[in-house]
Amino acid sequence: MRLPRVASPTDRHAALVQSLGLAIADGRLAPLSILRLDELEEQHKVSRSVVREAARVLSSKGMLESRRRFGTVVQPEESWNLYDPEVIRWRLASSRRLEQLQSLNELRGAVEPQAARLAAERGSWDAGSELVSLAARLWAAGQRGEQEEFLRLDVEFHAAVLKASGNAMFSQLQDLVAEVLTGRSQHGLMPHLPHHEALQLHVDVASAIQRREAGAAHAAMSRIVEQSSEEMSQIWSSTHDTASVPLATGADKALG
Repeated sequence: MRLPRVASPTDRHAALVQSLGLAIADGRLAPLSILRLDELEEQHKVSRSVVREAARVLSSKGMLESRRRFGTVVQPEESWNLYDPEVIRWRLASSRRLEQLQSLNELRGAVEPQAARLAAERGSWDAGSELVSLAARLWAAGQRGEQEEFLRLDVEFHAAVLKASGNAMFSQLQDLVAEVLTGRSQHGLMPHLPHHEALQLHVDVASAIQRREAGAAHAAMSRIVEQSSEEMSQIWSSTHDTASVPLATGADKALG
């Protein structure tokens, strides 16, 4: 007879970090409320060391703060490290998902088109050729309905554009963009089959970068981000029975 698996301290720690992080992101643990470590021990059936380590991790993300005479205090959103991949994941899993997606799309709209422009100006021939190859494989996966492969290649494509920009700060945003793309898929905010325009736009970005056409690369990437916002708004409104709420992009703000 197989004995039930006993959760290791590492498993219990990860589960507690996940539980508390999501509760804070969702507002169920309100800003400036006090966390009682002894209550967390009892509630989650874990040791004090596991609770303390979980609190330390969340403090490093700006979500908790230890204050003398007060204890462990939940921090308001403006104190969080909003670029942390786990914080992004928790916000996307919360009831405030649409607000998080709007914020992330505004950031993508400000950064990714400029990254594409710089990649066309600075990127090597090899980088351009690799992007063309990725776009072709992305097209094939989308046409075949291979959702996991499409997501993997989409993440790789956008990371490659950020890297090809030659701007190290842009490149370090690849994990953030990966979380947005993954979150769309995980939370049912992607069409079952990618639209033909989306596939073509990735080809257009890659081709423009390879040909060193900076303006065309910028325009095509801007349209990718805009279309992503439109798709998410439409899917969200259809599944939540609410009026469509457009997700703004950096380009939208510039036009406004």
